[in-house]
Amino acid sequence: MENYIKKGRIQVSQVLYRFVNTEVLPGTGLKQELFWSNLDTLIHNLVPENKLLLSERERIQKELNGWHKANKGTNDFEAYKTFLHEIGYLEQSVEDFNVTTQNVDREIASQAGPQLVVPIDNARYALNAANARWGSLYDALYGTDVIPGGEDELYQKGYDPLRGAKVITYAKTFLDTAAPLSRGSHRNVENYQVVNGELFATLCDGERTGLIEIEKFAGYQGTEEKPTALLLLNNGLHIEIQIDTTDKIGQYDIAGVKDIYLESALSTLMDCEDSIAAVDADDKVAVYRNWLGLMKGDLTVTFGRGGNIVTRTLNADRTYTSPTGEILTLPGRSLMFVRNVGHLMTNNAILDQDGNEIPEGILDGVMTALIAKHNLGADVKFRNSEKGSIYIVKPKMHGSKEAAFANTLFDAIEDLLELERHTLKIGLMDEERRTSLNLKACIHEVKDRIAFINTGFLDRTGDEIHTSMEAGVMIRKNEMKTTSWLKSYETSNVAVGINCGLPGHAQIGKGMWAMPDLMSAMLEQKIAHPKSGASTAWVPSPTAATLHALHYHEVNVENVQKSVDRFVELNDQILEIPLAQNPTWTSEEIQAELDNNAQGILGYVVRWIDQGVGCSKVPDINNIGLMEDRATLRISSQHIVNWLYHGICNEEQVLETLKRMAKVVDEQNAGDNYYEAMTPNYDESIAFSTACDLVFKGIDQPNGYTEPILHKRRIEAKAKKRVALNEQQSVR
Repeated sequence: MENYIKKGRIQVSQVLYRFVNTEVLPGTGLKQELFWSNLDTLIHNLVPENKLLLSERERIQKELNGWHKANKGTNDFEAYKTFLHEIGYLEQSVEDFNVTTQNVDREIASQAGPQLVVPIDNARYALNAANARWGSLYDALYGTDVIPGGEDELYQKGYDPLRGAKVITYAKTFLDTAAPLSRGSHRNVENYQVVNGELFATLCDGERTGLIEIEKFAGYQGTEEKPTALLLLNNGLHIEIQIDTTDKIGQYDIAGVKDIYLESALSTLMDCEDSIAAVDADDKVAVYRNWLGLMKGDLTVTFGRGGNIVTRTLNADRTYTSPTGEILTLPGRSLMFVRNVGHLMTNNAILDQDGNEIPEGILDGVMTALIAKHNLGADVKFRNSEKGSIYIVKPKMHGSKEAAFANTLFDAIEDLLELERHTLKIGLMDEERRTSLNLKACIHEVKDRIAFINTGFLDRTGDEIHTSMEAGVMIRKNEMKTTSWLKSYETSNVAVGINCGLPGHAQIGKGMWAMPDLMSAMLEQKIAHPKSGASTAWVPSPTAATLHALHYHEVNVENVQKSVDRFVELNDQILEIPLAQNPTWTSEEIQAELDNNAQGILGYVVRWIDQGVGCSKVPDINNIGLMEDRATLRISSQHIVNWLYHGICNEEQVLETLKRMAKVVDEQNAGDNYYEAMTPNYDESIAFSTACDLVFKGIDQPNGYTEPILHKRRIEAKAKKRVALNEQQSVR
């Protein structure tokens, strides 16, 4: 094959081969020929097991379908559980144990705070996320709806001093709760000074006071008499009070405070999975190249903003003088995980000896770990892990055998790359029903390297629907959020994580806040995550990270985790299928549900297929911007599939809905110069055809996943564009 290089029994695409040989391997200490030879061995050792695991998924789904068909209308819960044990869906219980993960950074082991998820194929976004370790509280408050006013209106009329005053009052009131003074308020401080390692504040009435808890003072910049920054510590998170009497804000503040910076995104998932559209070797190399730039510390991006040219790079660390007079250095960047793809998909970047694509999860594991090896060197510019670990999140695994395979894969990668055992840490995503029910067994299989678990409403609900497709009609999508199974799943995840000893070794996380413009609502609702005992939760932007950090100042997660009932057993509740009992929805209610799902599917798919955008703020049917990725697509498509299959709606109605919503999506994207309309020529739109496939062929998709259809259609769209481009060039 002319575009492939044969290396032993594998065929490597030229673009990947050149990238690895010229950009990745140099500096790793690995020899080129030996690397490819050993990779050949790894692939041929592990691909058969990968295939067997996918066959097991298919077997179990067929068993479930058959049981539900045979038992439709019955309600014998004990018989259902017995059946699930017999087919291996419910696994044998695991004796109590504690994870033994070593060399875990404090951002994971002991700090609680926000976590960003960002598409790594966009260098600008990736850098922005990596630099979101620290964020301006003033900016986060001023530019969002936390303080009523409205973002758009504010930007139109420029800086509003009255709004600025409200921001400052809000921020200093926060200081009064996070680091209160012995007397008075931070709002009334005229001067801050450091005396003998302690922070003192002079109030408007001339009295000098200090912090109630003096240990919350962690350091300063400038001099003791005139500090330019004060570092505070609360619940493991840092706060920086910035002082500059010449600043446009500071000059009007009685203490000269120009801003308050919060330690915000402690960690970031650099995503190679749900939030990107990478379907071939060219795409994968572009993704890996950005990860290489982050690991080497030399990733840069230049762009225009406000008439100026801006160059973005990784932030340096921050240094202070500690209360004892020593130099204190804090990370200037978020600790980076990299999320690989799961076990399902394949990619043409490498073919086996028979010309078959190899599993993309194996490819991701090897390449992201190989690239991260650069960050372990002695002369690395910006070290990601002070403990010398590489953090890889593994999604969409079903049950403990798949977790065990991931562990086997990581062992093999460490041997291939000459890394010490358990250098590779794993993030285990609890987003499939079979993993939720067997979470303890899954954690046990990776107990020496686990660094993260989490929950996710969207993928987990998509799997819930597909798993029990034959059981009956599912309730409306929004009603899922109040179901017993979902609440029990969220509670059980934390309890099992604590029971297995994750605190001190690994994060326990919660899912995404999907509405980046509704920050006031986020502040009201997302505090539930730290209150549940979760040490991290996903946010959609650096601004959201700064605001969500406020929750971790309010809630001491370590104390919450100590009070959690770690022995609670909720599998019976998790097994409750969210069926609609004798649904009596009106035709208007059914149509509204279809409209909502269809619009969401089309709004996301059209950008994925035509522009290769895997994650973006997509307006919903009410024009509220939602951060969408493949998880939202999975739940929406499977929900329509279920209603279609059980006769709540019919194909003609669904197709009419899709066509009508395509017009809505076209109108919503009218201002996008790169947008390709789906209407009126529906048959010529690959994006529209893709949305139809996701619905009308959705029942046959493995576990309800959207990737097989998306990848096939995106490859088709890319080929169509190449043909059109060649035709244009030939005419010229």
